Amino acid sequence: MEVLAMLRQLIGQVKQLLELNTSSSSTNNNISFHLQTPSLLHLPRCYFLNLGDNPAEDSCYNIIMTAGKSENLKMLEPGKPPPKKKARKERNRGKVTGTSCSIENLDEQIWKEFPEDLFEAVVARLPIATFFQFRLVCRKWNSMLTSQSFSEQCSQVPQPQPWFYTITHENVNTGAMYDPTLKKWHHPTIPALPTKLIVLPVASAGGLVCFLDIGHRSFYVCNPLTRSFKELPARSVKVWSRVAVGMTSAAGGYNILWVGCDGEFEVYDSRNNSWARPGTISSNIKLPLALNFKSQTVSVGNKLYFMRSDPDGIVSYDMITGVWKQFIIPAPLHLSDHTLAECGGRIMLVGLLTKNAATCVCIWELQKMTLLWKEVDRMPNIWCLEFYGKHVRMTCLGNKGLLMLSLRSRQMNRLVTYDFSTREWMRVPGCVLPRGRKRQWIACGTAFHPCLTAVA
Repeated sequence: MEVLAMLRQLIGQVKQLLELNTSSSSTNNNISFHLQTPSLLHLPRCYFLNLGDNPAEDSCYNIIMTAGKSENLKMLEPGKPPPKKKARKERNRGKVTGTSCSIENLDEQIWKEFPEDLFEAVVARLPIATFFQFRLVCRKWNSMLTSQSFSEQCSQVPQPQPWFYTITHENVNTGAMYDPTLKKWHHPTIPALPTKLIVLPVASAGGLVCFLDIGHRSFYVCNPLTRSFKELPARSVKVWSRVAVGMTSAAGGYNILWVGCDGEFEVYDSRNNSWARPGTISSNIKLPLALNFKSQTVSVGNKLYFMRSDPDGIVSYDMITGVWKQFIIPAPLHLSDHTLAECGGRIMLVGLLTKNAATCVCIWELQKMTLLWKEVDRMPNIWCLEFYGKHVRMTCLGNKGLLMLSLRSRQMNRLVTYDFSTREWMRVPGCVLPRGRKRQWIACGTAFHPCLTAVA
């Protein structure tokens, strides 16, 4: 019971600190990600943040004083001078009163014995951006990323909403990450990626993003949050034509599959760091594969799904059994720029439906019994009116439960997200570089589930 009470108190302290941090950072346009190891503060283990010179505390204090200003004036007796303003050090010695900003003093005798596993369980549930800010506190907090126990705590936390790693037309060698929860863009740098080549994100799994250079020669895997990076060994098959790429998580690692239109394919296993050719495509699958390279690969469990045409349908590959299958599925009429998506194990389809001068974004779900596409939702009509009479093109920048779509024409450039579970459409704020004003055009991207402990 004593440990439970201490855990509840710690969670309350963290929530209050988050409220202070949110109120102070709301005026900033971008969250600063400390992806490099910062200069560390030498603080006692029982204290969490040094609020002595924290502007968040000052703003909180000012709000309280402003709110109680009229009441304090009424309590002043005639002839008595108003109370003098206290110095900051004196203010910090006392307790700040108020329900939203009160922080109780931490008793070192109690908190120094707090179990480390419970502490890691709380930190593992913090928002990603907040965790990187908390890494500044002490060396122990900063070293959590490499802790096996912290990794186990993170694995027990439900998967957060996917983020999106994108490439812009203006800066093809740098990425832009979008956090849909905070509705903010971040601009990480991955120094290990080659700067003389154009490297594009093509797949993701388990918090890692797979990159392929535009010449289809080299693969790279990276965790965009922690910069954990790896260049994969050269492939045994030299394929210079375009390939489709899929990625799945595996026990203790990950697998990557590439497949070409001629039926050549290879599988990479991170556990032995090598490519392998487990077999050949089934003879009942028509070759050459007219793969839809605009459609991203979908992964459901250990299976990968690719979209093809002539005939229209889907080709799947099972990473465990090594078996290829083909499903003939007629495409909806008047469809263009379509791509596969996934939500909770269901195979979805998103595309532009154009008839005469009207264009709309529609969502379909694959019916397993009939192998037909059934329309389940479409973009609100008031949004579709903006596309009327325009030659609109669509690119899907992420297809894992949450879609990000780039809709563009000569007259417009829109980014929107669609949540399959809530059926909610949201506009995405423009991507602007730090200290810049010009809005960036998104070229391509992929969705990934942010994971602090994923290692390439």
